[in-house]
Amino acid sequence: MAYFLELLINGALTGLMYSLVALGIVLIYKSAGVPNLAQGAMVMLGAYATWSLVSYAGMPVYLAMLIAAVLMFGFGLLAERLLLRRMVGQPIIMIVMLTLGLEIFIRGFGPGLLGAAPKQLDLGIDLMPVVIGDIFINRAYLIGGVLALVLIAASLLFFRTRMGTKLRAVSDDHVSSWAVGISVERAIGISWGLAGVAAVAAGVLWGSVQGIDWTLSTLLFPAIAVVILGGLDSILGVLLGGLIVGILGSVAPGYLDQLAGGGTRDVVTSLIILLTIMFRPHGMFGREDIERV
Repeated sequence: MAYFLELLINGALTGLMYSLVALGIVLIYKSAGVPNLAQGAMVMLGAYATWSLVSYAGMPVYLAMLIAAVLMFGFGLLAERLLLRRMVGQPIIMIVMLTLGLEIFIRGFGPGLLGAAPKQLDLGIDLMPVVIGDIFINRAYLIGGVLALVLIAASLLFFRTRMGTKLRAVSDDHVSSWAVGISVERAIGISWGLAGVAAVAAGVLWGSVQGIDWTLSTLLFPAIAVVILGGLDSILGVLLGGLIVGILGSVAPGYLDQLAGGGTRDVVTSLIILLTIMFRPHGMFGREDIERV
């Protein structure tokens, strides 16, 4: 029983950290109406930016995180200005392919510039697990899970503000938003900037656990499972979808890997994506009129 509870708790915390990556995808979709397939690479870039500020500028790690968040917000604004704005009026699939191209470019550019060897980032988190009886809980995942809850709650509150309402209006209808004086380009740029900030949080936390290299960009895969299950336009779906993906991705492999010889985590994640698209294509909380990619 202790083994099952350990898998359950650590899986839920891992899922919340997946939610940090998925949050950026939902933030952009809620304003631009485009699934951002570059979010995994943005997570990697946010981690590299923080590591560079610590290693080359000698900054304290938490100050480096704040500056990296500002830089990634600017990167989001720049991506919208130079790339997305040029795609106005183009088919949605072409915009999605553009974000995929951006993902591939960043994935190669970061390691190519700073070296492919994994970089270590020390957040000062004790490596010793939290022990409750016979249950061992990963301390980094625990802190990451708490931070994910804080950012998800902040996102829910943000979309109740005046600016958040404007972003939702832009997602519903660009033309009508223009007609009432909302700057569609500015709204979409802000959503990309906020996705960049979320990418820094996810990249730093995941990077402190597994090292900072190109593999951080592969977090896009479980993040896609989270947003498809929860709903591409639902922040609440990011929370619950992340918990489900994390728990299933921990509990099932915890037992099945012993029989199959490993590798079942990706199979479980793939099944979540396939079954959700087949039987509930809008996810648990998404609008039924949204399109899946």
